[in-house]
Amino acid sequence: MSAGTIREPRRVQAVRLLLAGVLAAPACFFVFWMLSLSLKTEIDNIAYPPNFLPDPPTLQNYVDVFAQNDMLRYLLNSLLVTGLATGIGLVLGLPAAYAIARLELPKLGALVLLARMTPALSYLIPLFFIAKWTGTAGTVWPVVLAHLLITVPLITWTMISHFQAVPREIEEAAAIDGCSLFQLLTRIVLPLVRPGIVIAVVIAAMFSWNNFIFSVILSAPEWRTLPVAIFGVMSFEQLSWGPLAAAAFIVTAPMLVLAGTLLRFMVSGLTAGATKG
Repeated sequence: MSAGTIREPRRVQAVRLLLAGVLAAPACFFVFWMLSLSLKTEIDNIAYPPNFLPDPPTLQNYVDVFAQNDMLRYLLNSLLVTGLATGIGLVLGLPAAYAIARLELPKLGALVLLARMTPALSYLIPLFFIAKWTGTAGTVWPVVLAHLLITVPLITWTMISHFQAVPREIEEAAAIDGCSLFQLLTRIVLPLVRPGIVIAVVIAAMFSWNNFIFSVILSAPEWRTLPVAIFGVMSFEQLSWGPLAAAAFIVTAPMLVLAGTLLRFMVSGLTAGATKG
């Protein structure tokens, strides 16, 4: 093997790393700047020229946000709503994606994607009347039902390509050995598409976690989620950057932790469903 053929992959890898760095730099800078604002006093936040590093850092903004805005309740509400919406979304979305992939129903798959692309405002009035008729208005369930309109289409659409990538021969061999359809799905197919399930869960959880409109309209005040809580930090008289950045970082941090923890599975999940066979 010549030296030229050895250097070429390194050059390609260097270019890819450079492009990835350029694309990731703005997002990383915004997260860093938000964290920096949340750890500084208000005097330091409005200083010019700006101080990029807190000197010294302070947690007072976080203390004020939790003390004045009942942020812990909003955090628990978000964890409950996102957890239920994602869990139920998996129960409904995985069988739907498997059926669409194996029965080759591309039109139904497009319909699922259309359900996700439909503006959220289109669902608000029907969901409001459903909550009134079922007596669940003012509880957490209308919000969970609304978030299922986010998670189920995302999980279904994400998983279709991963199920298509599983060779049919594996399923046929398992069926010959006596596996029922339920055993085939739970013991054979789902373990093979585990990376895809991880990426579907992360995407669905992120979209559910960040949703604002369903919570602010359909939920009672005691069931509102973190994105709504940010408005409690804002004031018409004065905009305090420190508490606002602290509240924003509280909303962002759980999803950063989730994505960072599952990063290895996310990368393999993104590439596993890209090809068939």
